Amino acid sequence: TDEHLDLDDGRWEDIHVVTGALKLFFRELPEPLVPFSHFDKFIAAIKMQDPTRRGQCIRDLVFSLPPAHHDTMKVLFHHLCRVIEYKEENRMSVQSIAIVFGPTLLRPASEEGNMAMHMVFQNQVVEHILNQYSYIFPD
Repeated sequence: TDEHLDLDDGRWEDIHVVTGALKLFFRELPEPLVPFSHFDKFIAAIKMQDPTRRGQCIRDLVFSLPPAHHDTMKVLFHHLCRVIEYKEENRMSVQSIAIVFGPTLLRPASEEGNMAMHMVFQNQVVEHILNQYSYIFPD
C-alpha cells in the first residue's frame, strides 16, 4: 500500500518482525518470485552434474524471468548477500538463508509429489544464486 512506515519506530526494533514480514510478503504473492512456469526448469538445472553447465543454465533461467521477477530477485538477493556478510553476528549463512527462503521463493504450482525432495532442490537453487550472485547479476 501507499502507507508510509517509520522504520525508526520502536515497533520495528525486533529484526524478526521485519524479516517475518518480508518472508510473508513473498509467501503470499499469488505467484512466487520464480514463476510456476519456471519451477521445473530451475529444478532440472540444479540437478545438472556439470557445474559449468549448471551455472550457465541457472543464469540463463534468471535472465528469462519476467522483468519484475528478475529485478526483484536482483534486489532481494543483493540484500541477502549483505545479510550473509554478517553471518558471524546473525548466524545467517548461505545455507540458513536458503532453508528460510527456498520454499518461499521457488515452489511448484501444486504440492503433489515429494515435497521433501522438492525442498532440497529449492534450497539448492537459492544457495546457488546466492553463491553465484555476481556471475548471475554481473552489473
